[in-house]
Amino acid sequence: MRRRTWLLSAAGAAGALVVGWGVLPQRSRLGSGALMLRSEGEVPLNGWIKIAADGSVVLAMPRSEMGQGVHTALPMLAAEELDVPLSSVRLEQAGADAIYGNVSMLVASLPFHPLEDAEGDGSLSVKAGRWIVGKLARELGINATGGSSSIADLWDVIRLAAATARASLVGAASLQWKLPAEELVVKDGVIRHASGKLVGYGEVARAASGTPPGAVKVKDRKEWTLIGRSLLRLDLPEKVDGRARFGLDVRLPGMKFASVRLCPMLGGSVGAIRSEKGLSMPGAERLVMLPALGGSTAGFAVVGRTSWHAQRGASAIDVEWHQRPLGGLDSRQIEAELEAAVRTQSGHVFYERGDAAGEERSGKLVEAWYHAPYLAHATMEPMNCTARVAAGKVEVWAPTQVPEMARGIAARVAGVSTDDVIFHTTLLGGGFGRRLEVDVVAQAVRIAMDCGGAPVQLVWSREEDIRHDFYRPMQVARLRASIDSGGRVTSLRITSAGDAITPRWMERGLPMLSGPFDTPDKTTSEGLFDLPYGIATQRIEHVATRMGVPVGFWRSVGHSHNAFFSESFIDELASAAKIGPVEFRRELLKDAPRHLAVLNLAAEKSNWGGALPAGRQRGIALHESFGSIVAQVAEVSLVEGKPRVHRVVCAIDCGTAVNPGVIAQQMEGSVLFALTALLHGRIDIREGAVQQGNFHDYPIVRLAQAPSVETWIVASGRPPQGVGEPGVPPLAPAVANAIFALTGIRRRKLPLAA
Repeated sequence: MRRRTWLLSAAGAAGALVVGWGVLPQRSRLGSGALMLRSEGEVPLNGWIKIAADGSVVLAMPRSEMGQGVHTALPMLAAEELDVPLSSVRLEQAGADAIYGNVSMLVASLPFHPLEDAEGDGSLSVKAGRWIVGKLARELGINATGGSSSIADLWDVIRLAAATARASLVGAASLQWKLPAEELVVKDGVIRHASGKLVGYGEVARAASGTPPGAVKVKDRKEWTLIGRSLLRLDLPEKVDGRARFGLDVRLPGMKFASVRLCPMLGGSVGAIRSEKGLSMPGAERLVMLPALGGSTAGFAVVGRTSWHAQRGASAIDVEWHQRPLGGLDSRQIEAELEAAVRTQSGHVFYERGDAAGEERSGKLVEAWYHAPYLAHATMEPMNCTARVAAGKVEVWAPTQVPEMARGIAARVAGVSTDDVIFHTTLLGGGFGRRLEVDVVAQAVRIAMDCGGAPVQLVWSREEDIRHDFYRPMQVARLRASIDSGGRVTSLRITSAGDAITPRWMERGLPMLSGPFDTPDKTTSEGLFDLPYGIATQRIEHVATRMGVPVGFWRSVGHSHNAFFSESFIDELASAAKIGPVEFRRELLKDAPRHLAVLNLAAEKSNWGGALPAGRQRGIALHESFGSIVAQVAEVSLVEGKPRVHRVVCAIDCGTAVNPGVIAQQMEGSVLFALTALLHGRIDIREGAVQQGNFHDYPIVRLAQAPSVETWIVASGRPPQGVGEPGVPPLAPAVANAIFALTGIRRRKLPLAA
């Protein structure tokens, strides 16, 4: 199978494929005003926009806010097209309708990009991919916040919805005044005419709801007044003064609280249990057994009057835990098995051009092995969910990236229709992919079913969170390249091995689409099979394994470790060729002008080659992910043999910069997230049990360790691309390359401070 030419055969089990959004106009996603909640004085103009009596705008919001700023950037798009102040736009949680589905997220989860024609021949894979996207989005109602896709997916949709609403409002005023619409102008939500007539949106909204919009055109770039400006985030005041409502902040009359204990051995089960001591603790009220729900390990929960009562009761219960039937997992053994898989097994070839094996017989051969460990997410807000089950109805409050998937599992656990589930998405105290999982929602609903109609808030301890995560997979890679006498790379061969995430995630959340056989998962090899470098002969393959450890999407997914492999190895090749790292990359990027521009900007702004304080060196790395290209230069020293990162310079081409300030914030957050992983991050498993449990043995970067971070954005006329994740992958190789410049020793295994 050639690059990205692959058919999702398992999708046929879901029924007949239908033509999807990939071939339909964006207007098909506008919906009708009937989709929005009817509130007093608010008039829906389509499935995205309502106008309130005071002229303010209500925007349907299908994406979760977990710190990435979409609850500011997406309202900016609506405010721009409606010509209203950003402060006059407020958000309303979108309902369960296919128009709110995330097409870009669906594309990212497929094992190829269905809207690309990589072969240039209108291949069947492109057509099949469009059908698959349509099938998933329309019939399953997939709505997910992930893959750095929120702005990219809704860029055209929200602008068109707002422009359509504006056209209806102006049209209604035109009819009332009997004046040509083209003579009317809008500013700050007020429609004006040169004759002195004026009317606010709120006054004309009801008439506009029955007025066809006529011709609709979104603004030209030169007309923008908001897009491209660094505006303050709309959610900051409430997060500062405490009004912001995260999952942990949910409080309901008569609410009870629950705490879980899951089998310490992954995949294990509960044996004999003696609850007398735990339930005799003050405030502890009830024990609820928990089977393996939503992919979790089995365990139990204690319900109490407060979280503290529930935690004390759960910790006091005596229980015998049973190991899984296949025996205890061990991360050291898994690493050895992955190395053996690379040496002995043939994997799926994601990309091949020329005869890489043949080219290796000529020139200088460079070979290296790289390793990346399991990683936990460790979100700031522990896993939690509040649920109430009464009279055949279910109501759920949860910080989730997948509200419709969570709603579906709530219905399955409670044995009701999804129409009988009301779902409230709160703010998320970090997501990073962990909240693409629905295990906690399933547990909360199961506990609530035993609580007589009372609402129950389930909160995991930090220890349960780290020991029962869906981890970033461990991965091992062997990279080989040949270099001719002129320092030119003539071949590149990469073989990697590690668990595939997408089929495991679909088994947990979309079981109707998971088949008996795994299909190639591009997340295992992303960032390797699509390198921008001009290397004529390549073979990139991955051996997909199934080691038994629960794995899931982790911020930047496969790019997070594959960039470490590839960009460290590119530096190795530069060293072998006796060419500087920047110059070496420039030569390889002659036919990739966007990547070259980002590389050059990072080198310029970091003063690459300039003087540094004694004991410091620079390292550079370049990587593309989620549609954006990021180069980072890290200034590093060694303190007692461990890396200390002082400064990071980021250059990014993310297409149109909707809010440059938010982009800079995301680069800063990405650097700290990546720095934590590259310095400290690893999950060790012995006899089936995760050894780490809290921040004392799974540390995060502290304030005193944080480097200064500078962000430089390449001006672009392209549509916006991802920002929340692309800043993570380049940092580990940039730091590793700086360490090599300092010491002459190449560190090929994460974490670097181990």
